[in-house]
Amino acid sequence: MSESQELRVGIVGYGMMGRCHSYGYAAAPRIRPGDVRFRPVVMSGRNESAVAKASRDCGIEVYVTDWRELVERRDVDVVDICTPPGTHAEIAIAAAAAGKSVICEKPLATNYADAARARDAVVSAGVQHAVGFNYRRLPAVSLLKEMVEGGELGEVRLWRGTWLSDEFVDPTIPFDWRFEAAMGGTTICDLGSHLVDMALWMLGPIAEVSATSSTFVHERTVPGGVRPVEIDDASSALIRFASGAQGTMEVARVAPRRPCDFVVEVNGSKGTAVFSYNQLNELWFASVDDDPRLYGMRRIRAEHPLQPETHGWWPIGQGVGYDASFVNQAADLAATWSHSRWVPSFVEGAEVAAVCESMERSVKTRRWVAVNDVAGEQ
Repeated sequence: MSESQELRVGIVGYGMMGRCHSYGYAAAPRIRPGDVRFRPVVMSGRNESAVAKASRDCGIEVYVTDWRELVERRDVDVVDICTPPGTHAEIAIAAAAAGKSVICEKPLATNYADAARARDAVVSAGVQHAVGFNYRRLPAVSLLKEMVEGGELGEVRLWRGTWLSDEFVDPTIPFDWRFEAAMGGTTICDLGSHLVDMALWMLGPIAEVSATSSTFVHERTVPGGVRPVEIDDASSALIRFASGAQGTMEVARVAPRRPCDFVVEVNGSKGTAVFSYNQLNELWFASVDDDPRLYGMRRIRAEHPLQPETHGWWPIGQGVGYDASFVNQAADLAATWSHSRWVPSFVEGAEVAAVCESMERSVKTRRWVAVNDVAGEQ
């Protein structure tokens, strides 16, 4: 790190996530100024014309077409992995071996074995490491976590999460890496990893799961023919937490006119709280201690400066958006760079991967699967 407190970042990948992370790094010092800031210095991608344009659009002066070259550069302090999930572990392990800190988009890997290898590599190297579960950084979601942790809902009994999108509704969408299990991961692994992370973060360890999956479009076109789809279009799971609470999860990418709709609800002995991404600046809450004449849920505007992840943002009423989750992520990681473990780290990322793989195994075996049985294999 230079005397100016800059952490020089190499971004691997130039798609949407690469752009989102680049934006977060640029905006974070304007929203939450601090002693440490990230500065992207190089971007990599296999398609030279595409990565050249993306790097230029993001204000990054240098681009390369081989991520290995990026990892070995002496002017890179942090490797930020924004490539398809099946590539994450290999890049993270190489970055750790080169002594670089690592930020990796979710999921950490498409299977638990790779996630565990990546986790072990960064821990052994003693570098900072983080997984991009960016929705933790939305104020309303963070407030829900605080309320659970502070006992405002009482003893938590029920947790449920749903994530619906219409990404794959059209059967004419051709086959690409998103339909390949080893590269893109299942819908459980992709969308579900966000929900599983929230469940673990809010309620603690998951003991066992029982899941079911369906694929509705079994083949997608490729040049000259078709190729079998290797992933689920939709999945559901029953969850038993180690605490004794129970939960449910549903994920789908074939729900028409559901662009990116997820909901998390927690029911405790004293109250209920609900977050819906459709109203991402709001949290709905009700307590058994409320005046019975006012029976029902009330809306909380999660924009007050006393609430989490609101520091530096706009006055109440102006709201924050999807982009704020990446700005807050960059600001939080910069603020804890020198004195605290980054969170969520690869440790949490591997825990999520173990739960997701447990669900996938349950689909295949049609039985309950203990998460420790998967996690204990590494």
